[in-house]
Amino acid sequence: MPRSKEIQKQMRKRIIELYQFGKGYKAISKALGLQRTTVRAIIHKWRKHGTVENLPRSGQPTKITPRAQRQLIQEVTKDPTTTSKELQASLASVKLSVHDSTIRKRLGKNGLHGRVQRRKPLLSQKNIKGRLSFARKHLDDPQDFWNNTLWTDETKVELFGRCVSHYVWRKSNTAFQKKNIIPTVKYGGGSGMVWGCFAASGPGRHAVISGTMNSAVYQNILKENVRPSVCDLKLKRTWVLQQDNDPKHTSKSTSEWLKKNKMKTLEWPSQSPDLNPIEMLWHDLKKAVHARKPSNVADLQQFCKDEWAKIPPQRCKRLMASYRKRLIAVVAAKGGPTSY
Repeated sequence: MPRSKEIQKQMRKRIIELYQFGKGYKAISKALGLQRTTVRAIIHKWRKHGTVENLPRSGQPTKITPRAQRQLIQEVTKDPTTTSKELQASLASVKLSVHDSTIRKRLGKNGLHGRVQRRKPLLSQKNIKGRLSFARKHLDDPQDFWNNTLWTDETKVELFGRCVSHYVWRKSNTAFQKKNIIPTVKYGGGSGMVWGCFAASGPGRHAVISGTMNSAVYQNILKENVRPSVCDLKLKRTWVLQQDNDPKHTSKSTSEWLKKNKMKTLEWPSQSPDLNPIEMLWHDLKKAVHARKPSNVADLQQFCKDEWAKIPPQRCKRLMASYRKRLIAVVAAKGGPTSY
């Protein structure tokens, strides 16, 4: 049961004043909007102790002194990966013996909680500078510019991937029963590489990549899917193609092909998947595909195609409507990792 909110000291005094004027519990609770049991408890305490102040409370005092607390905070601030067992050993070295759970509770009361580390691309100073420059350059671009951008990317979808966490209701000691586990296969049991694109008006074409992808294969995908997608999505003549800095995308032959086919590309900062909203669509796609439980690679590819076509245009529109927030987040992080 959650702890109830403490009644303010002035309110407690007001209860006693009304009680001294001859008011009963029911009248006081109605006048002040409090529970009758609360009023009775405050008056009972006043009659017994002659005060409405908080009295000293019982309980074992913490073994962790203010100095030891500062030491703990300094250590985890310096190295956030330090474990509670290591902190326990550190305190033991100064002859302070406490349980590791006590250390976790003490750190928690200071706003420091154990959490799983987030995985983000490794950013060099050059990457950080490029990301910050991109965000500042495009921060004030009109919404129409983003609405006329065709976002592209490739991703790998595994047959038995780990893209979604699942929960089960089970009894103790039944964790490894067949119905309570997720079967896994080494190397994902097969996978498929897919390419996709989208704009603010909805999802564009989708392509399954067969074999190894190189510059020639990539150029063929662009040839077969970009112009039709621009047409289907009704982008204006000033549309821009977004692609990341994968070597296949930036090779000399691909650059010449793009120039020959008059496709203007958006200058893109390296190591910046958080700036490409298509990553959100890949997450949606993988979740939907794995919910259908494909049994082989052929099913996997077909389900990818089906689920990509089902992506609602409104989902794409919302992603682009909030794109400026991504740029603001990069600027706020000074080019570093963001929550996207």
